[in-house]
Amino acid sequence: MSKILVIEDEAAIRRVLVKILSEENEAYKVDEAEDGLLGIEKIKNEDFDLILCDIKMPKMDGVEVLEATKKIKPEIPMVMISGHGDLDTAVNTMRLGAFDYISKPPDLNRLLNTVRNALDRKELVVENKILKRKVSKKYEMIGDSDAISQIKDIIDKVAPTDARVLITGPNGTGKELVAHWLHEKSARAKGSMIEVNCAAIPSELIESELFGHVKGAFTSAAKDRAGKFEAANGGTIFLDEIGDMSLSAQAKVLRALQESRIQRVGSDRDIKVDVRVIAATNKDLKKEIAEGRFREDLYHRLAVILVKVPALNERRDDIPLLVKHFSEKIASEQGTAKKTFSDKAIKLLQEYDWTGNIRELRNVIERLIILGGNEVSEQDVKLFASK
Repeated sequence: MSKILVIEDEAAIRRVLVKILSEENEAYKVDEAEDGLLGIEKIKNEDFDLILCDIKMPKMDGVEVLEATKKIKPEIPMVMISGHGDLDTAVNTMRLGAFDYISKPPDLNRLLNTVRNALDRKELVVENKILKRKVSKKYEMIGDSDAISQIKDIIDKVAPTDARVLITGPNGTGKELVAHWLHEKSARAKGSMIEVNCAAIPSELIESELFGHVKGAFTSAAKDRAGKFEAANGGTIFLDEIGDMSLSAQAKVLRALQESRIQRVGSDRDIKVDVRVIAATNKDLKKEIAEGRFREDLYHRLAVILVKVPALNERRDDIPLLVKHFSEKIASEQGTAKKTFSDKAIKLLQEYDWTGNIRELRNVIERLIILGGNEVSEQDVKLFASK
C-alpha cells in the first residue's frame, strides 16, 4: 500500500487528481488537503510515500510546504503542481529538493509515470536506509565498560572530522569495528571504505595494491590497474596491520598523506586523491621505529588521534553483554533456538583467560551453543570452553 497526499486548493483539480490516482492502482491510498497548513499537519502526523503539492496556494504556498517537509521528513518525494505562470518557480523547486513537477491541467500519462517513478525512488531510499542500519549493526561495538565508553566518545568527536586515526591493540580486540564506526559516522559514509590488510599482501606487491600500476610496470602487469587509494577516493582507506608494511611502501603512503597525490607503479604521473586514512596495528610502533622498521615521520602523520582498544581481559564487565550479543547473533545465523547462559556459566566465562580476545570468545560461544544444553551451564563451560 502506497500512501499519497494531494495538497491543492482548487477543489476541481484536487478531485481529478484523487480520482485518477485511486482508479489507477488499488494499492494507492490517496488523502487530500485543501491548503499548505493542513497539508503540513497531515505530514507531521502521518507517514506518506509521496506528496503532490500545488505551488500557488493561500496561507502557505507550495515552496514553503516543500521546505518544511524537507526538514520534517526529507525522505518523502514531492511532486510540484504548477500553473502556466509558475514554471520558473517549479524548476526552482527541483533545486530545493522536489522530485519533479507537472503542469496544469495534468497530462494523464506524465502524471502516472511521475508518480510511479517517485514511489520507486521512495522504496529505494527506504531499502538503502534498512541496508545502512544492517551494516551499522554488523559493526556494532558491544560494551559499556569505561574503556569502551571512552572509545565511543572519541569516535563521536573525531568521526565528523578528517583527522587521521591510529588504532592500536592486540589481535582479535575489534580494531576494525572502530575503523568502520569512524567511517560510518563521518561525512564520507556515502563513499567507499576500502580495507587493506598490509600483513596479508607480499611486500613486493603492496605498492601495486595500494597505488595501482601501469601496463608493463612489471612482468605480470598486462594492463593498467587502479590501486586501493584511487578506489577509496571520496571515502576512507583502512590500512590494517600497517606495522607490517615495507619501508618503501611507507614512503609512498607518507607522500600520499602529505600531498594528497599518488603515482601508480611504473608511472611518473600524479593522481590527486581525496582519502581519509585510518590505520591499525597490533605492534608497538615506537619500538619498530627504534629498530628501524617503521618511519617516525609516517607515525606522526598517522597518529593524529590515537585509539587504544583494550584486551578482553581488561574489560571483563562487558563479557555478559558480549555473550548475549553473540548467542543471539549465532542462533539467528544458524536458524537455531536462542540459548540462555546460567549465572554461574557467565561468571566462569568472566574468569577465563582470553588470550584470543573477542575473536576467541565468539568461537567459544558458538561451540557452547552447538554442544551445550538448552541453558548453557557451568559444567558445559568447563567441558567445552577450554577445548
